[in-house]
Amino acid sequence: MPYKAIRKNPSAPQVAAHILAALQDIPVAALSDNLHRNIGSVGLQPYHRPGHKTMAGTAVTVKTRGGDNLTPMRAFEFCRPGDVLVIDAGGDVTNAVIGGILSFYTATIGTAGLVLDGAIRDVAEIRERDYPVYARGVNHRGPYKDGPGEINVPVSVGGMVVNPGDIVVGDQDGLLAFSPDEAELLIEKARAHLETEARTIQAMKEGRWDRSFLDALEARCMN
Repeated sequence: MPYKAIRKNPSAPQVAAHILAALQDIPVAALSDNLHRNIGSVGLQPYHRPGHKTMAGTAVTVKTRGGDNLTPMRAFEFCRPGDVLVIDAGGDVTNAVIGGILSFYTATIGTAGLVLDGAIRDVAEIRERDYPVYARGVNHRGPYKDGPGEINVPVSVGGMVVNPGDIVVGDQDGLLAFSPDEAELLIEKARAHLETEARTIQAMKEGRWDRSFLDALEARCMN
């Protein structure tokens, strides 16, 4: 492979539409609480206008050199409506990889969102849109287009491993990725979790929240 070539792999099969639709109604925190609370990205922030739906889609992954967007631009050809484009730029924020124009284009081809472990620019423009954009930071300095890079390989964004075809979800609390094989059971557990939280809130409103569980928690402390 020539030094500056882009390694290209086919996109993984898309996650079933009914699974993604169900996930759009579940907060990321409820999913995270049922994945042992130790999975998810750290340090990536949402830059879009907050909405009521959770971003959910199939991962198309990109690995690129920091501050270079040749490979992400080629990766558009591998994205289908409903996918989430996940770009591993090594956490480098020296130059922006994506700005207002490319994030707009990514939305127009029907993707569910954009995740970048790197820098974006044109933040004022991006904040006015509902299209989900997550990034590590901001820099006005524009990207290079030299490569090299890889498409549809395992990547790491914010310390979270994302494989091609994983489900990626995101809201204002952050991002989470997991295998489609886990989705149906996770949705069931998260819905039950939300029902429990709703009962707790109702008990609080009625002044009958039982906090006796704190005694057991305090007793187990090794002080």
